[in-house]
Amino acid sequence: MVSKGDPMHPLAKVTLSVVGLSLATAYSAYTQERDRTKIEKQYLWDLTHVYPSDDAWKQSKERLVSELAGIEQFKGTLNLSAGQLLSCLEITTELTKEYSRLYSYASMNSDQDTRVSSYLAMQQEMSTIGADFGAKTAFIEPEILKMDRATVEGFLREEKGLEIYRHYLFDILRRQAHTGTEGEEKIIADAGLMSDAAQSIYGIFSDADFPNPEVTLSDGKTIKLDKAAFSLYRTVPNREDRKKVFAAFFGRINDYRRTLGTQLYSEIKKNMFYMRARKYNSTLESALDGNNIPVEVYKKLVENTNKHLPTFHRYLNLRKRMMGLDELHYYDLYAPLVKGVELQYTVEQAQENVLASLTPLGNDYINVSRKSFSERWIDMYPTEGKRSGAYSNGSAYDVHPYILMNYNGKYDDMSTLTHELGHTMHSYYSNKNQPFATANYSIFVAEVASTFNEALLIDRMLKEIKDDGARLSLLGNYLEGIKGTVFRQTQFAEFELRIHELAEKGEALTGDRFNEIYEELTKKYYGHDKKICIVDDEIKSEWAYIPHFYYNFYVYQYATSFTASAALSEKVLAGDKQATQRFLEFIGSGGSDYPINLLKKAGVDMTTSEPFELTMKKMNRVIDEMEKILDRMKN
Repeated sequence: MVSKGDPMHPLAKVTLSVVGLSLATAYSAYTQERDRTKIEKQYLWDLTHVYPSDDAWKQSKERLVSELAGIEQFKGTLNLSAGQLLSCLEITTELTKEYSRLYSYASMNSDQDTRVSSYLAMQQEMSTIGADFGAKTAFIEPEILKMDRATVEGFLREEKGLEIYRHYLFDILRRQAHTGTEGEEKIIADAGLMSDAAQSIYGIFSDADFPNPEVTLSDGKTIKLDKAAFSLYRTVPNREDRKKVFAAFFGRINDYRRTLGTQLYSEIKKNMFYMRARKYNSTLESALDGNNIPVEVYKKLVENTNKHLPTFHRYLNLRKRMMGLDELHYYDLYAPLVKGVELQYTVEQAQENVLASLTPLGNDYINVSRKSFSERWIDMYPTEGKRSGAYSNGSAYDVHPYILMNYNGKYDDMSTLTHELGHTMHSYYSNKNQPFATANYSIFVAEVASTFNEALLIDRMLKEIKDDGARLSLLGNYLEGIKGTVFRQTQFAEFELRIHELAEKGEALTGDRFNEIYEELTKKYYGHDKKICIVDDEIKSEWAYIPHFYYNFYVYQYATSFTASAALSEKVLAGDKQATQRFLEFIGSGGSDYPINLLKKAGVDMTTSEPFELTMKKMNRVIDEMEKILDRMKN
C-alpha cells in the first residue's frame, strides 16, 4: 500500500490500497500493439465501475467538498456522549470512503497514460482536498486523547455502533505520546499540501520526462531505453547487449544524479519533519509505529539477511555455473538461467494456469479470481505513456479492486499476474468481510497473499512440467523470487535505513553520496570482493531507478511478507485444511487488528526468526534439487 504524507487521522486520510508495485516486463511485449486505442476492450480495465464519467467524478468531488465543512460541527463535543462520538466517526468514515474512490479514479486514469495532464490535475486536486480534509479533522484525535480509557470503554458499552471503531479508538490511546494538540495536528495535516512533492516530481520525471538513452544492439537495431525497454533488454541472451543496456541506462541515470539525489533527500527531510512533529526517536520508529511494528523486526530482518548471505552467494554461484560463465556480472542477473528454454504464455494460458493453481483455496476464491479476468478489472498490456510495472488498487471499497499490468508473455509476467491477483483477493475479501473502518490492511501484511499466490503457481507448474530444462527454469524462477523479494528488498531496506540515519545525524546527502552508499551495500550483498558477482561501476546509481524509496520504509515488508507466506503456503500445500481456513480468515481480516497479531492468528510469528530460517531452508532445498538436475544432465 502506498499512502502519501503523514498518517493523519486514519479515517480521514487517503487509504490508497495500491500494492505490489513491481517492474516486470519481458520480450514478447514489444511485438504487441502499444496504441491504447487499438487494444481489445477485454484487456483494458473498465473504470466506469468507479464513476461512469469524468462529469460524474466531478459532481461527486463537489459534493464531497461541500460536505467537509459539516465535520467541524463536532469540534469540542466528542466527549459529551457516545452518540456524538459515533456520529462524528460515521460521517468522517463516509467522507473518507468517497475520497478514496475519487482519488482512485483520478490516479488510475492518470496511470493508464501519464501524458494526459487533465488526469494528473485531477489527482493533484484530490491531494489538495485531502490536505484540507485532514486539517478539518485535526481535532478528532486530540479530543479522543482527552478521554481516559475508562470513558472510551464506557462509550463502547453504551453505543454498540462504536464497536467497529474499537481498534481505532484504543490505537489512538496507544499513540498518545505522538499526538499533538489540535493546533499542532492542524499544522501537520496542512503539511500534506507539500508532502508528496518529491514523490510526484520523481514519478513524472522518471516516467514521462526523463531523456531515455538509445543503444544500438549487436543486430544493428537501435532502441530507446525507457523503463519497459530496459526491463526487456536486460534479459536478452546476448551478453554484450546486456552489458551495453546496463551501461547506457544507468549511465544516463547517473547523469541526473544531482537532480534525483536532491529529490530523494527532500523525501528524507519530509520523513524527518513528521518524525520530529510526532516526537519519535527516529524516522524508522515513526514509520513502523503506525502499525505497531517493533523496530527490532526491521533490524532483525537486516541482521538475518546478512547472516544468510552465504546462501545467497550459493545461488549466485549456481547461476554462474548454469550460464557457463567464468565471471558473473551484475548485468547477467536477469538473463535466462537455462539456454533454449523460453517459457512463453499468452494471457489466456496464464489465466488458465493461475486459476488451476488456486485449487487449494477453494471454489469461491477461484470464482472471484475468474471474475477479475472476465469483468475487466485488469489493464493488461503495456501501452504508450502507461505507468510502468504492476500494482493492485483496492481503494474503491464499494466497487472492486483493479490491477495494472504490463503483460509481456513470459513466466515472470504470469507470476506477476498471480502476484497482483493475490493483492486483489486480499482487498476483495477484506472489503467484503470488514466495514470500511477496518477494511484497509497494513503495508506489513500486504505482500503475504501475493507471494502466497506465487508459491501456489510454481507448485502447480512443477507438478505438470517434467522436462529437466523447464524444471530448472521454474526452480530458478523461484530462486529469482527469493533474490528479488528477500535479498534485494532487504538490501534496499538497509540502504533506506542507512541514508535516513545519516540525515538524522545532520549529514547532507547528494546524488554522489547516495552512489557511494548504494555501491558499498550492493558489493557486500553480491559478494563483489569475493569475486562471486562483479558489481560494475554504473550500478552505483541504481538507487535512483527504485520508486519505492519514496514510500517511507516500505520495501522491508516485501521480505517479511515473503517469509510469512512461505511458512503459510508450505502448510496449505501439504493439505492442512486448518491452515487453509486460517489463511482465508487472514485475508478477510483487513486491519481489524495489528498485523503482527493477525499473522500470529494465521500461524506465523514474525517477532521470531523462524519464518526467515524456514525460507532459507527451502531455498537450499531448491538449490540442492537444481544441482542434482544439472549433474544428471551433465552425465
